[in-house]
Amino acid sequence: MKVPSIAISPLAGVAAMAAALALAGCGETAKLAPEATIGPRPQLAEPNKTLIPTVNVAAAVGWTDTAAPKPAQGLRVSALARGLDHPRWVYTLPNGDVLVAESNKPPKPEGSSDGASGPMGKIRNWVMGKVMGRAGAGVPSPNRITLLRDADGDGAAEVRQVFLSNLSSPFGMALVGSELFIANADALVKVPYTEGQTSASAAPTVVTPLPAGINHHWTKNVIANAEGTKLYVTVGSNSNIGENGMAAEEGRAAIWEVDMKSGEKRLFASGLRNPNGLAWEPETKALWTVVNERDEIGSDLVPDYLTSVKDGAFYGWPWSYYGGHVDARVTPQKPDMVAKAIAPDYALGSHVAPLGLVFSDGRGMPPQFAAGAFIGEHGSWNRKPKSGYKVVFVPFSGGKPSGPPVDVLTGFLSADEKAHGRPVGVALDKSGALLVADDVGNVVWRVSAQAK
Repeated sequence: MKVPSIAISPLAGVAAMAAALALAGCGETAKLAPEATIGPRPQLAEPNKTLIPTVNVAAAVGWTDTAAPKPAQGLRVSALARGLDHPRWVYTLPNGDVLVAESNKPPKPEGSSDGASGPMGKIRNWVMGKVMGRAGAGVPSPNRITLLRDADGDGAAEVRQVFLSNLSSPFGMALVGSELFIANADALVKVPYTEGQTSASAAPTVVTPLPAGINHHWTKNVIANAEGTKLYVTVGSNSNIGENGMAAEEGRAAIWEVDMKSGEKRLFASGLRNPNGLAWEPETKALWTVVNERDEIGSDLVPDYLTSVKDGAFYGWPWSYYGGHVDARVTPQKPDMVAKAIAPDYALGSHVAPLGLVFSDGRGMPPQFAAGAFIGEHGSWNRKPKSGYKVVFVPFSGGKPSGPPVDVLTGFLSADEKAHGRPVGVALDKSGALLVADDVGNVVWRVSAQAK
């Protein structure tokens, strides 16, 4: 999140920002129907930049001991594990064990701010801390990976063991052969792995450094190719629209391709503001990702999206969105870059904050969920009314989205719009059931076909 520049005194700035926070839920309201900003050709409203952005944060309250989100018809949900500490990402090992990255944003380097320096920089950091705290994201990072084991197959883990600790805001994980790769906020690292072990047998070694610093968008994901020779790593931008200067964006808003043996890397795709989930589409074998688009130009803009990722492609950030739609706030303008920008494949709706992505493989779920993508939508802060806060399924046919998203798991927001939970990473377990990391509810949910 980026708080805008306001040409007023620091004390007045504090008052204005505090008022904006206190009035969370007030501000510019969406005019388009939600479905208008979803699909292969979303409707794009005119930009609506306001002096103070719409701040509409769902206060985090968590779940009671037995409460759970609501699954779609034909599905059931259970807690694989409760009482975790800010679980952000899940990864299933070949033997069925599940690794959970318990993680949060790393501290900023001393003296840095997420915007301009000086008093206004401090104001921004203060406001951001208040907003993130209200949303349940202000907790210290546990910096660990926990292993869950459901040995008897009843949908609840009997074993919970710290697999690896003292990491640096870990997020994505990928096992290749006997090596487990972990995307920390500042580096891609690896540890040896032997099937069945419940804790790492060695300290991590660095495969390659990753852009860090301010880490406005800190989450970094990793996926391996089928051949086990290359890794693909997401790196989000260091700002909303480049307001920290483009020098701070070197190597960011991108997906990197990393050689597994040498650690050498090259830019695979760029102009992706904050890519997170990565997955291979089963039919075409193409790489897909979900991306969080820019903020602060209205509740209707800009739709977050799901897209295939082409080698060498540029997707517009920060100069444009959805192909050639210029963002007039970005200076200097770069018409040559806008001309190169590729429009994404499929809009998911404005400000839904998609993070998790996994393709169904037809096992463990009803037939209507056999072909398509499950997406964890973390939920909006910059939209009125709120959007996201659920897990959806986008059906696919012929390697492309073929219909509107279907709600898979809802009920993360209460009737009075408090957040019981917020979905983040999604994965399939060994049986094909869906796992969902819930970083506000501190639960990993398991969604499977309802017993007949």
